[in-house]
Amino acid sequence: MREALKQPLQRRHTTGLMVGAVLMVLIHVVGTLGYHYLGRPVATWIDSFYMTFITVATIGFGEVVDLTHHPMGRLFTVFIAVVGIGTMSYVFSKSVAFLVDSDLNSAIRTARMEKQIIKLKDHFIVCGIGRVGSNVAMELLETKRKFVVIESDLAALERWLENHPDTFYLHADAADDDALQRAGVAQSAGVFAVTGDDSHNLMVSMSVKLLNPKSRVVARLHDIRNSTKARKAGADEIVSPDFTGGMRIASAMVRPHVVNFIDQMLHSDLGLRLEEVVIPPGFAAQALGRLAPRAKEYLVVAVRENDQWVFNPADDHLLQGGATLVFMADTGGREALEKRLLG
Repeated sequence: MREALKQPLQRRHTTGLMVGAVLMVLIHVVGTLGYHYLGRPVATWIDSFYMTFITVATIGFGEVVDLTHHPMGRLFTVFIAVVGIGTMSYVFSKSVAFLVDSDLNSAIRTARMEKQIIKLKDHFIVCGIGRVGSNVAMELLETKRKFVVIESDLAALERWLENHPDTFYLHADAADDDALQRAGVAQSAGVFAVTGDDSHNLMVSMSVKLLNPKSRVVARLHDIRNSTKARKAGADEIVSPDFTGGMRIASAMVRPHVVNFIDQMLHSDLGLRLEEVVIPPGFAAQALGRLAPRAKEYLVVAVRENDQWVFNPADDHLLQGGATLVFMADTGGREALEKRLLG
């Protein structure tokens, strides 16, 4: 699956095996020549080669070449044994490493990863890891949210995994029910249908809603005229990069400081984001100042309740179940506020 990542490792292992094989040949050549010289005139070339082989292989048979007539005979055997056994160990270790990084082990790792995916809860699924999907995934990484990537294009998947090898992923068609179930759609918080094909994103939206109606679906569409179809298919939100890009260009002209502020917020090392948290239904109404007292880690911007917006709410504003709190915070601030509100 991760061919781009495995190839450098496999090349190193293959090179190591080739070096080991060359060393083994050299040892047997040197050993054969040495034993033939030490056992002359009785030792044949076959006897000399066999003597070398059983020494390196540590088989333990008796000496087939008589070394008693030469003072250096058995020292030569010690030399061949040490070098040969060391080389054998090296070749064995490289062989094991090659097998560990082979397709068999890759399949084992993939099966283990899919078991971890099934345990995820309230995570996101990114369907398509191309230009748009990779930016979506980067935002999820930046804000420390759990997600799974589904991508049918192996080249696109490998490009992402090359820089983010710890990502949970499936090499599959995101519109396939089995792929979505393996990605944990039943426990997911939302799905991004962001492939480059509008019709495919419609299919993904429909498949998700059939499997888990509660999962929020955001669909990417090139043609904004398909938005009605997408909503009927189950998409909760429609995003057209072409339309959004046009609005962004216009904003950069007529409200440059606002655009610059948003850019700085998204690209600064502080990791600031506009976030939201939904107050659980049945929540006992409490004052905003008590639930979310003013702090440097976050800034409450607005409250959405009963389809109405309350901007810059006062500290005595009562928060009730079902309301949505919109605030600006970094990742730590978001987690702290979510803990205060949701427990």
